[in-house]
Amino acid sequence: MSFFAYKAEGQGQLPPFEPNTQLNNPALYRPSQQLTDAVNVALSLGQPLLLTGEPGTGKTQLAYHIAWFFQLGKPLVVNIQTTATANDLFYKYDALSHFQYTQNNKEVLSPDEIERRFVRYQGLGAAIQSDKRHVVLLDELDKAPRDLPNDVLAAIEDLEFQVPEIGKSFRTTAENRPIIVLTSNSEKNLPDPFLRRVVYYHIPFPDAEALLLILNSKVAGFQQAQLQPVVAHFEKIRSDRNLKLKKLPATAELIYWAMLLRKLQFDPALLAPGKRLSAQDRQTLQTSYSVLAKTREDLEALKDWEG
Repeated sequence: MSFFAYKAEGQGQLPPFEPNTQLNNPALYRPSQQLTDAVNVALSLGQPLLLTGEPGTGKTQLAYHIAWFFQLGKPLVVNIQTTATANDLFYKYDALSHFQYTQNNKEVLSPDEIERRFVRYQGLGAAIQSDKRHVVLLDELDKAPRDLPNDVLAAIEDLEFQVPEIGKSFRTTAENRPIIVLTSNSEKNLPDPFLRRVVYYHIPFPDAEALLLILNSKVAGFQQAQLQPVVAHFEKIRSDRNLKLKKLPATAELIYWAMLLRKLQFDPALLAPGKRLSAQDRQTLQTSYSVLAKTREDLEALKDWEG
């Protein structure tokens, strides 16, 4: 495995890192026809699009693809936290810094100066203030407190907000209404009133054909036919109940795994059923599983696996 530069003994020279520019290229996103239909329904009705699906199915990437497709710049992203409030979707006010300023300075700041120094507009707030349309991504809504989804819905429907700290209010126009994408890894924390007023779509995990297309577009150095046993081996790992993996590898792990196999010069044909691996090839494959496994138990299970 001469690809690896780090050794257990001695010293070495750090190799240059060459990022894969295709990994997050929104132009390469390939939505299914059903997902495309859901996007068009949401756009037609002016409603938020709620996406569910297991991690790695492309929920977040869809927002970037929509923004790229309509040439709207990068999405404005709000990563929902467990302590989030409705105000966090619009702005953050640094009350502590403002207080410290008032304790150390006699000058009384104007509302505009307070805004400049201590107010930072977030996804929805920045979109409402803008004079053009944006895609707003509210990511991982299921992490939010129970009441937040309904607060989110009210905020989205009104598309206006106030900043009482500076005595200002903001409202967007119909022409500049943002395109709102919400993602959730589950449906457990989403109340019925909220679900009734969004366009909903569940993204299933990609099938073998879709996975092959994804790899072919994002992993250089392999022919499409060479990637077929990679996809088949990956699907076998996900479906083998004897493995009892705690966290199934997702599309992102598959892409990085294929990239690693390429860098290790591991022949994908060796992954075909019935192939006998040499001790060196077996060691290389086991090493590569560290990309697919995310827990100690899963990694040990994969290394002992006779797939």
